[in-house]
Amino acid sequence: MAEYTSILLLVLTLTAVLSAVICVYVLVRIKRQERQQQALINVLRNEIRAMTNGSIGMGKRLLAIERTLNITVEKQQELENRDPGVLAYNQAAKLMEMGASVDDLVRNCGIGRPEAELMALLHRELHTTQMLPEQHQRH
Repeated sequence: MAEYTSILLLVLTLTAVLSAVICVYVLVRIKRQERQQQALINVLRNEIRAMTNGSIGMGKRLLAIERTLNITVEKQQELENRDPGVLAYNQAAKLMEMGASVDDLVRNCGIGRPEAELMALLHRELHTTQMLPEQHQRH
């Protein structure tokens, strides 16, 4: 009986030592994986920071370009409004798009008949040229 007790005690001791070794091995692997994961998290964090900084810089550049564009548009409108001839021709072009006749242009825009006829001719020519590609697409 004492022999069985010592064999049982030996088996239990070996099992405990083996369990402890397995626990230490698993703990070492978990720590290694934890370090690898933390390194990966740091790399990703740095990449996100770099992308964020780049996006912020690009956003600032886009805002500056938008401000410049708005100023340019305002200046262009001011220039168009200063020159009554340009204003008359712009109005005539808009009326022509809406189907106005040569007489309508002469009456409403203050341009001469030759200019109105020339605009009508150009409008018809442009309209015909724009219609050709549409007809080719249908066939």
